[in-house]
Amino acid sequence: MANYTAADVKALRDKSGAGMMDCKKALDESNGDVEKALEFLRVQGLKGVAKREGRTTSNGLVVARVNGGTGYLLELACETDFVAKAEKFVALAEKLADAIVAAAATDLDSALAAPLDGRTVAEVINDEAAIMGEKVELRRVAVVNDVAVDAYLHRTSKDLPPQVGVLVAFSGADAATAHDVAVHIAAFSPSYLTREDVPAEIVETERRVAEETARNEGKPEAALTKIVEGRVTGYFKENVLVDQDYAKDNKQSVGKVLESAGIKVSQFVRFRVGA
Repeated sequence: MANYTAADVKALRDKSGAGMMDCKKALDESNGDVEKALEFLRVQGLKGVAKREGRTTSNGLVVARVNGGTGYLLELACETDFVAKAEKFVALAEKLADAIVAAAATDLDSALAAPLDGRTVAEVINDEAAIMGEKVELRRVAVVNDVAVDAYLHRTSKDLPPQVGVLVAFSGADAATAHDVAVHIAAFSPSYLTREDVPAEIVETERRVAEETARNEGKPEAALTKIVEGRVTGYFKENVLVDQDYAKDNKQSVGKVLESAGIKVSQFVRFRVGA
């Protein structure tokens, strides 16, 4: 007869982030001792690290930190939404973010090497993943710098932690407008800050496709140049932040809103879990 209750299983699940059957097995093996069950989960999980390497981590969360004029954004990924919303996983992400900021890490490699509780961030992730029984990875880390930074995190579902994160690095006094632009970026997902940031080969491809499409549509030769430039401009309006129609007032571009507010954005970054 099992020497534990359903409440013990739930407590172990909440503490470890592991699945129900794994928790039951761990309690069976440890005769109901929760601490020994946690150790069992970790040992069994470490044995399964190689097996988990090929698994897909399409769930997870984003975490942001702003430290003066420096902003940090990270994506911690896992396999299932069950783990993504577990308190243990959320707490792990917060702990990792604090360690990355403390180490002043500037990219993924330096973030993984950052010290945390006598280990590296990478080692802590592996240890926690072993207990959870899932592949867990720090997928991306971004850092932006300017006079000020705004961070915005968005929940795509009320049952899940934030899935979309944005950092906006800017100069200027109107922090409220800067935040509104961060919200806009979360919703409209621009790829570039200005037209000059779009790689030349992408612009040329868009121009070539627009011309071929116009010819296939039978547009007159004399009108091709104007049609092509119009369609390239349409590409910019869709993908370039300052050219996009502003979410709160689509009669203005984001660039015009920033100019009116006396704000100059130097960088932005947007993460969406799994994207």
